[in-house]
Amino acid sequence: MKMSDRTMRLQVLLFFTTISLSTVLGQVSYSIPEEMAKGSVIGNIAQDLGLDRKRLVTGKARIFTGDSAQCIELNRERGVLLIKEKIDREALCGQTTPCALHFQIILENPMELYTVVVEISDVNDNSPVFEKSEMKFKISESAVIGAKFMLERAIDPDVGMNSLQNYFLTTTDNFVLKLKDHPDGEKMVEMVLQKPLDREKQEELHLVLTAVDGGEPRLSGTAQIHVTVLDSNDNAPVFTKTAYKASIPENAAKGTVIIRVSASDADKGSNSNLKYSISNTVADVRDMFEMNEVNGDLILKSNIDYEKARNYQIHVQASDEGGLTDSCKITVEVIDINDNKPVINIMSQTNVITEDAKPATIVTMVNIQDVDSEENGKVNCAINEHIPFTLKPTSSNFFNLITDTELDREGASEYNITVTCSDEGVPSLSSSVTLTLQISDVNDNAPVFERSSYEAYIVENNTPGLSIFTVKATDADWNQNARVSYILEDSSVNGVPVSSYVSVSADGGVIHAVRSFDYEQIKDFQFRVKAQDGGSPPLSSNVTVKILIQDQNDNPPQVLYPVQTGGSMVAEMVPRSADVGYLVTKVVAVDVDSGQNAWLSYKLQKATDRALFEVGLQNGEIRTIRQVTDKDAVKQRLIVIVEDNGQPSRSATVIVNVAVADSFPEVLSEFTDFTHDKEYNDNLTFYLVLALAVVSFLFITCLVVIISVKVYRWRQSRILYHSNLPVIPYYPPRYSDTLGTGTLQHVYNYEVCRTTDSRKSDCKFGRAGSQNVLIMEPGSTGTMQRMQSEKSILDEPDSPLEVSLEV
Repeated sequence: MKMSDRTMRLQVLLFFTTISLSTVLGQVSYSIPEEMAKGSVIGNIAQDLGLDRKRLVTGKARIFTGDSAQCIELNRERGVLLIKEKIDREALCGQTTPCALHFQIILENPMELYTVVVEISDVNDNSPVFEKSEMKFKISESAVIGAKFMLERAIDPDVGMNSLQNYFLTTTDNFVLKLKDHPDGEKMVEMVLQKPLDREKQEELHLVLTAVDGGEPRLSGTAQIHVTVLDSNDNAPVFTKTAYKASIPENAAKGTVIIRVSASDADKGSNSNLKYSISNTVADVRDMFEMNEVNGDLILKSNIDYEKARNYQIHVQASDEGGLTDSCKITVEVIDINDNKPVINIMSQTNVITEDAKPATIVTMVNIQDVDSEENGKVNCAINEHIPFTLKPTSSNFFNLITDTELDREGASEYNITVTCSDEGVPSLSSSVTLTLQISDVNDNAPVFERSSYEAYIVENNTPGLSIFTVKATDADWNQNARVSYILEDSSVNGVPVSSYVSVSADGGVIHAVRSFDYEQIKDFQFRVKAQDGGSPPLSSNVTVKILIQDQNDNPPQVLYPVQTGGSMVAEMVPRSADVGYLVTKVVAVDVDSGQNAWLSYKLQKATDRALFEVGLQNGEIRTIRQVTDKDAVKQRLIVIVEDNGQPSRSATVIVNVAVADSFPEVLSEFTDFTHDKEYNDNLTFYLVLALAVVSFLFITCLVVIISVKVYRWRQSRILYHSNLPVIPYYPPRYSDTLGTGTLQHVYNYEVCRTTDSRKSDCKFGRAGSQNVLIMEPGSTGTMQRMQSEKSILDEPDSPLEVSLEV
């Protein structure tokens, strides 16, 4: 029977005391009575653990009890443990003492684990109860004094002093009670005959057996004993053993015979016929076992489980037909079989971790449980190999999955970690669970260009804005950390910022030409491009880019010799005794382009006598191709065309006048078209008019002319400084051929002509010190002038530099 509410509250006040508060190794213990009301406070766990209540809230504190039912809850805000469901100690622990709940409190950020033990003390809330409310005996009147009759025991689920303590029998002269202590501590109750029965005086006896516990107040239970007096049966059954022991594996099949007990009766006839039966009043024993009434076999009736009960105490009674009995006890040990796999409980788990996490960072907390015993319950855990993680035990059945080495998202962005736990049973049982862990990116990789350096080509005279080529860099990081931008680094080319030459698109790395390039001004230049990612802080790398300008055939050849003059007539003189192959002169031309665009070829386009002269295709040398005769005209006019090898080809023409004569008077008579007087008068009139105009405007234009000359000289010096025209040799008219037929001296003048634009070239040529060249002035008096020194066509202070070479 249950106690009143007032008694319950009194017991709560008496028993609700904290046995111990221990912070050693993170463990706290409490003691509470059973049957406390829902919501009752067990203790201030925050204070006892030395934690701030805010820590319980921010750490998401929670209770972990494994697979057992959760009877206790945690109030984070108050920092206390409360009764979640009313606790029945008998249902929780049965006869096991002490009875305690073991659970853990887990906190996160950082992960912490505390063990809490709550001991449940017994309350006298159960009265002794007899399974059978009535016990019947048939006792022969001849039963001897001292004959024992085993009575049904009462059951009290309480423990300690609250359990069954004593029995009382209503007053009778014939029987007394005797309590017998069994070696395992149980109290056996027997009814002993102390006075012979007399059926004729009293055929039936009605007695009351009372069982009393030791609680405060005491609780009791009763059973009726009905004794029928029979005629004499002098001997009671006797078991061969008072206690039997047997064992059975937990996987034994139903119907398995566990053990056979045996008893004997000295009587004969029907009084010696014995009947075996189980006298336990515990219901679960009768549900699991049964007795063969005839032969005393103990038979397994249903499946047994070691994890529910490790042994059973079975009381067997042998009775004859005269009502005499004897009893014995069978202890059945259940043998554990490895029939339970380890259970893996994920207590706390991190799904994402940064790749810069330090080694020994806790990723997951794992709890392992195996309800088997001894070797069958010993569990070993491991994770899959070749991953940067390890499983580290922290306490009994608890493991931390931690990082073992540094992580690299670029090597592996996700890990499937399989935790496998196996027990040591035979055969071993195992279970596993797979955890998926994402590795988040950190900007630890700089962009990398596909090449260590780049070279690109662009044809001169390009359109501004033309795409030249593309640089490409990749970043092994992810998302924003891998987003690459391209930047043109500041530098200069010939003193001009490189940004005025090229530009780089930030997203695609496409290099565009900002201006149109001229190969004759710049042939190549280089700059650096920086690739920068979008991380914080950003990482970058550089690469050198070289742009090579390709030549176009945009300049025609320029004839350096013979010089084409408008006022005087220059002629090359060939003696009539000249032999075949005589070198008349050499046409010298230059092309400021490069490569095949500057490869020149010379052809005779038109001549007075094409059978007399030829032009060297490659060297421009004009030679005789036959013997000169007296019949050949003195005045010979040759038109030579100079072509480059470009596509399309460009060309220039030059007129070469040749005088075929042995003496100067002969030449002069041919080349003089006007009389001296006429030329003189014409020239005089021209110079008088010119002098008058100059004097008239001298005052106005003097200052302008001076300034213009200064500006012109300054520009010429700048053009010379930036030009890159190759050295062009000058060949005099009497160039000595390889056959030794020429008459040219062995000292010649060569000159450097430098220009940046073929359309603006100003060149100076040197003459041989003693060359024979006819210069026919329109106003000459008929005498030949002989050039004794070098004369410049342009007599400028900034004219090109002359170079004299000896051959």
